[in-house]
Amino acid sequence: MEFGLATESFPIEYRKPMSVPMEIDLVNIIQQLHQHLDPRTVFASFGKIMGQHLPLYGARLKYKDHLFHWGQQKGYSIEQTLTFADQQFTIYYMLKAPLVPSQTQRLNQIQPLVLQPLFNAIQYKEMSNQAMYDALTKLGNRHYYRESLRKELARAERGEHPVSLIALDLDNFKQLNDDFGHQLGDSALIEFSEMLNDTIRDTDQAFRIGGDEFTILIQADAKVAEILCQRVLNALSIHQYLDKYEVSTSMGIAQWQKNDTEKTLYQRADNALYDAKAAGRQCYKIQRS
Repeated sequence: MEFGLATESFPIEYRKPMSVPMEIDLVNIIQQLHQHLDPRTVFASFGKIMGQHLPLYGARLKYKDHLFHWGQQKGYSIEQTLTFADQQFTIYYMLKAPLVPSQTQRLNQIQPLVLQPLFNAIQYKEMSNQAMYDALTKLGNRHYYRESLRKELARAERGEHPVSLIALDLDNFKQLNDDFGHQLGDSALIEFSEMLNDTIRDTDQAFRIGGDEFTILIQADAKVAEILCQRVLNALSIHQYLDKYEVSTSMGIAQWQKNDTEKTLYQRADNALYDAKAAGRQCYKIQRS
């Protein structure tokens, strides 16, 4: 039997929990919540703990642009607003039945304990993202590219799947900056990066490794990489902003071969890129060996 959806809001300022019944081991709860650095895992652990003490179907938490879920999103809903480190967190509990006073007391005793570990986990994730992603384009940066390439080559050596690398850059990007200014050049890089992300498959990874230089790491052979390159060219030709400023790209493809290193694979893709430049730009070439 499902209950109708209802919502109640109770603003709560974070404070140390008051004295609690002996059967609630707050120290153990705190230790469980501080075990993880992934915010989704922290909230899932919190949901499981709350489910042991309350008649919960599920829960969700909203903080800025973060939204975390645990369990089923159905039943009778109550909303709790908590403040920690001058930041507002909103938790929605999906209940099997309205809480009795003793259960409300337990909720108020336990729920503040999630704020510190969740806040820490979110900050850790944001710092990790800053270390791996390019600030302008939001694509993976050079460091993340090298780490990802190393892992993919290890998989290729184990025979798990073929790997191909596409090296690409924007044609005449310096001229674009000279003619229209660096602000427009940055906008072109952002638009181009978003177009790449929309074009590649979920299993592919795009990176900005410096300036107008990009790479795409593909878990497939060179034939699939060719199809992707053509899709990029097609998407570029109908992109209103990029087409307006005549932004084009040249691409070079190299498929991993036995005894290839990170350096030699990239060098072959880069050689193919220069072959594409020599062929007139706005095209792609494949480095066979």
